[in-house]
Amino acid sequence: MLYEQVDVMRADQVEAAVAAARPQWIINSAAMTHVDRCETEVSEAFAVNALGALHVARASASVGARLLFVSTDYVFDGEKGAPYVENDPPRPINVYGVTKLAGEWFVSQACSEHYIVRTSGLYGLHPCWGKGTNFVETMLRLAAERDELRVVADEVLTPTFTEDLAAQIRRMMEAAPPFGVYHATNEGQCSWYEFAAEIFRLSGASVKLSPIASSQWKAAARRPSNSVLENAALKAASLNVFPEWKDALARYLHSRGRLHARA
Repeated sequence: MLYEQVDVMRADQVEAAVAAARPQWIINSAAMTHVDRCETEVSEAFAVNALGALHVARASASVGARLLFVSTDYVFDGEKGAPYVENDPPRPINVYGVTKLAGEWFVSQACSEHYIVRTSGLYGLHPCWGKGTNFVETMLRLAAERDELRVVADEVLTPTFTEDLAAQIRRMMEAAPPFGVYHATNEGQCSWYEFAAEIFRLSGASVKLSPIASSQWKAAARRPSNSVLENAALKAASLNVFPEWKDALARYLHSRGRLHARA
């Protein structure tokens, strides 16, 4: 697999790999996704999320490949008060969001045949390399170690199962809708606290869960208070295949052998 052979920060490696493979499609999901680390490792975050995206976009264009770039809900500030649609103006409030938005701009300028797919709150059976885990697994581990947990209740998002995102990307590749920006998340919304509560309910974990404000968490990076995305473009093209987020979570826990109660 190319991600094991190529450093997206190296334009020469990207160009050589793409020229050798000459693919019809390229999916660029490479990213520095540790939001708090991005605040202190700004140059690396920009090199991966922005310049890396540019390198892949230029290489895609050079061989006539269609490019799908995976982006994030964190390109928005969370102040809209309603789900964001594709033509809402981005306004990131942390380094991660800024660098991913820069990546979007580079992709749109360097490769005409592109899809920018923004998603949110990803978790999956194969953990992100940069984190080594996901929110669901972290909650399950902490519930086994502690009697009480506190989770942020004033940040709202849509948790998205990577299996469902992969199915949506496949559907897009098959249908080849108009190029541009697409939001792609499971349906519905919740806070991190509500997400944790549903994890514990479905898994049967016994732990006292308390809500806290994001200001009490004191993370290095600011997060949007409400970064829910509406899959408006997918729905307009009759291509949206995402189920509701609680259904996705139940299927994930079932795959992990951790489902205790049905959604």
